[in-house]
Amino acid sequence: MRGPGFVGRAFATGAAGVALTGALVLPGAAAHAGNTFVEVTPNTVQSGERVSIRANCDDGNNRQGNVQSDAFGRVIVRPDNGFLTGAATVPSSRPPGQYGVNLTCQNGNTATTTLTVVNMSKPSQGPATGAGGSAGGLSPTVLAGGIAAVVLGAGLALFGLRRRRPELGP
Repeated sequence: MRGPGFVGRAFATGAAGVALTGALVLPGAAAHAGNTFVEVTPNTVQSGERVSIRANCDDGNNRQGNVQSDAFGRVIVRPDNGFLTGAATVPSSRPPGQYGVNLTCQNGNTATTTLTVVNMSKPSQGPATGAGGSAGGLSPTVLAGGIAAVVLGAGLALFGLRRRRPELGP
């Protein structure tokens, strides 16, 4: 039977594991006052795309806040269903990289997250896969060849069916 010290050690080990897991799961989360946070969705975008911003100032979120980033400039986030929300467009001229996104609340709380901007080239047209000669329809030569092949096949089939079987005598 295990003694009373075992339960205490198991609890302490579990609590340490939970704390360590939290530290590993949220490596970029800022440890600021209470539940203050800022999120950018998606957190990786192509330059020229729009992002949504959601924040919490830990003050009831009934006053606006400011979000600033070199990726998109300054955005005012406003109260919306218990959070502060806003949106921004990353300019198409923005070079790829990681950009800090900083929330400043009216109560003095702050939070930070990261937005990654990528600049993947987009093709202006479909891939070059050839001249597409058959894409425009059937040419008369191809059509005549197909009909001839069908007629020849049908003739050979009829000839094979009509062939007499040798008769067996008494």
